[in-house]
Amino acid sequence: MPDQEQIVDHVKTSSRPSDLRITDLRVANLVGMPMDLSLIRIDTNQGISGYGEVRDWASKTYVLMLKNRIIGENPCNIDKIFRKIKQFGHHARQAGGVCGIEMALMDLAGKAYGVPAYQLAGGKFRDKVLCYCDTPTVKDATEMGNRLKARMEKGFKYLKMDVGIDLVEDIPGAINAPPEMIHTNHIMHPFTGIQLTKKGVDLLVDYVGTVRSIIGDEVPLAADHFGHLNLESCIKLGRALDQFTLAWYEDMIPWQHTSQYVRLSQSVTTPICTGEDIYLKDGFKPLIESNAVSIIHPDLASSGGILETKRISDYAQEHGIAMAMHMAGSPVAAMASVHCAAASDNFLVLENHSIDIPRWDYLFDGLPKPLIVDGFIQVPEEPGLGLGEINMECLQEFIDPRDPLAFDPTDMWDNERSHDRLWS
Repeated sequence: MPDQEQIVDHVKTSSRPSDLRITDLRVANLVGMPMDLSLIRIDTNQGISGYGEVRDWASKTYVLMLKNRIIGENPCNIDKIFRKIKQFGHHARQAGGVCGIEMALMDLAGKAYGVPAYQLAGGKFRDKVLCYCDTPTVKDATEMGNRLKARMEKGFKYLKMDVGIDLVEDIPGAINAPPEMIHTNHIMHPFTGIQLTKKGVDLLVDYVGTVRSIIGDEVPLAADHFGHLNLESCIKLGRALDQFTLAWYEDMIPWQHTSQYVRLSQSVTTPICTGEDIYLKDGFKPLIESNAVSIIHPDLASSGGILETKRISDYAQEHGIAMAMHMAGSPVAAMASVHCAAASDNFLVLENHSIDIPRWDYLFDGLPKPLIVDGFIQVPEEPGLGLGEINMECLQEFIDPRDPLAFDPTDMWDNERSHDRLWS
């Protein structure tokens, strides 16, 4: 007859979610996913772990500084923990730690209760999630069109490319700009003085026209990375490109300038899209309430994680605005996005940058290979994010050589302390 110790060894201890506690947080820095990022793992007293991701190019410090604030907490109390740590996030990459922890909590809670993460967000509206394929830009329009056509032949039904001043910057007479401004990336668009001339606009129109002639008019094609142009040049270019029925113009101007987005939206007939750097629902409110955009474009690795992005989605829907989702990370952010997309009624399409990265979807053993089939990701029914176990051999292929220690102890962060309360 088996003794008590043998019996306990076979008990699924994760079936006691009320007793679940966070015991550790560890990090692995990855490169080429396609961006550099930090993968995080949160461990518990019941032997189950949850995975999250700190968005591309963000320091792992953003998540490690939060470790002491979550140790001892029950990871199933997702909203409680999120409210405790959200003050340490901010727009763009500074939100990475908060968002990565939220993803890992959703993974853990789903595993503890034995349900997919989308159930924790209210259930699903769809069984598969449409992906758009972003494609690196080349200056030859025919080659660009052929690159996009190749994406279509792989099953993608939604595309995106860049249409910016870098395509014409070397052509005399295409750009009007103050000295040394054309190559700036640290000055906001309204302050650069860069303008497209008629010649520049005509060249970009010819470029997009050539691409459209190759891929056809029926496939949605979004446009991004226009350059640090002023609003008036954005309007001039937007009106010229309206004839091609593009899916959207993305991030033409900084998201902070709501009134400029209102002017832009009212001046063109193509949908206007922004939002990948915005943190929390409150950050999206001005754009949504002013109907300054037709499509919001949050990245849940910077917007606040799955549940906060679901709140953003619902608020946009109330104002008649659709939600596309930005995603340029690992399978962790991809699957977190899939669960959020599944739970959002007004979801349109999810970005994917990984089609050219071998073994990207081999990072976790529980994922289908390939993950994207015929332009869609199937919504998983496995608990949590549906990742399964991490493939340590594949992980080593992506480990950052500048920081090669994956998931090593982080005890030095256990005693970090501060007075975090925001009220007296």
